Amino acid sequence: VEDAAGEAAVAPVVSLCPENLAYVIYTSGSTGKPKGVGVAHGPIAEHCRVTAPLYDMDETSREFHFIAFSFDGAHERWLTALTCGASLVLRDESLWPAEKTLAAIGRHGVTNAGFPPVYINEMAAWAEATDRRPPVDLYSFGGEAMSRAGYDRVRRALRPRVLLNGYGPTEAVVTPLVWKVGVETECDGAYVPIGRPVGDRRAYVLDRRLQPVPVGVAGELYIGGSGLARG
Repeated sequence: VEDAAGEAAVAPVVSLCPENLAYVIYTSGSTGKPKGVGVAHGPIAEHCRVTAPLYDMDETSREFHFIAFSFDGAHERWLTALTCGASLVLRDESLWPAEKTLAAIGRHGVTNAGFPPVYINEMAAWAEATDRRPPVDLYSFGGEAMSRAGYDRVRRALRPRVLLNGYGPTEAVVTPLVWKVGVETECDGAYVPIGRPVGDRRAYVLDRRLQPVPVGVAGELYIGGSGLARG
């Protein structure tokens, strides 16, 4: 392929600093008005570095890449896989039905895969109805809340070793908080927890005066640390 493209045999030397912009992704946020979120190389590189061991990934892993590239979660998944030497299994641009996805996961020996909650619940329903499920090591989900009923169906029907819920606003670089549990872990609330900070990040629940609230008291979530987008 390189010969046909006429490219040089040696990669070009590109000088990069952690502060250099890696990508801009647009989010409507809570206002409905799109805004560009700028993520620098340093934060996304650090996020991928700490994500690989968190997802139990190494050069023996095989990641099924499902999430659309318009979401920052997609870039976490392919970047993390390549930075730790794992393999990537790609789908085409069409939205596959659950049975096709599960067949591909089994055929390619996928160990790690991430989906929106609504889709992984469709997969669980199909696996439950057919009693067929590929031996995946870790399923992750995120982008919206996972209900307790959905979580119970996923762990009962798909039976991976580990389940992981990733949470976070785009401005905090993909998934600044993660809840990772074994498949036998039950969910006590109406929805699965959003977990604890990932890497060099800190999470606080504060009141209107920006003071920490007591345990069990509602407040606003604030995220700090170096793993954030510009601004």
